[in-house]
Amino acid sequence: MAAPFRTQADEAGAIQPVRLWDPVIRLTHWGIALMVLANAVLTEGGSRIHVWAGWAGLALLLLRLVWGLVGTAEARFSAFPPNPAAALRHLVRLARGRVEEYPGHNPAGAAMAYALWATLAVLMASGIWMTGGKSPMQLDAQRAAVAAGDWSVMVAEDRRDDDKALGDAVEEVHEVAGNLILFLVLLHLVGVVAESRALRRNLVLPMLFGPRE
Repeated sequence: MAAPFRTQADEAGAIQPVRLWDPVIRLTHWGIALMVLANAVLTEGGSRIHVWAGWAGLALLLLRLVWGLVGTAEARFSAFPPNPAAALRHLVRLARGRVEEYPGHNPAGAAMAYALWATLAVLMASGIWMTGGKSPMQLDAQRAAVAAGDWSVMVAEDRRDDDKALGDAVEEVHEVAGNLILFLVLLHLVGVVAESRALRRNLVLPMLFGPRE
């Protein structure tokens, strides 16, 4: 974990160093956020748009994970290894007004990032299982065949679906993961607001616009 810039905010104003987020971090952050919002609020489960959004989110997640291995300094996993004890200490210091500034993720932010990624992986894996591992294009072709009166593909699917208990379990996992991701997003937003107030600086702007002086 990178060392903090300072241990306490200046009395005269906000801490000066800004967090620098590269374009890939910003793209994957906001892209995944948009996909989660779309599938949680705007689309119906199993719909064409829902499936496309899920696969788009998976592509963005994979991009972020690869970038965590080969990307810029602040993007690499080595810059913010998960440390639950350090995350808890950071939250305690934040609650006490002892602000610390990090060049990238603070320990609590790092823990949240890994929690979000893990939950997203479960959410997307269960969603793919529920659609039989088919790509959005394959599902579109299947729906088109059914609309044209060819039900043979659906009959074949029914014949292969001989484990209803497993299917129900995966569906339950998908639903739980979907609710958990929304809860984690809410916690993330609360944390960003609290950290921004403590540092007297808007931490959302660097994630929107990247490096700024």
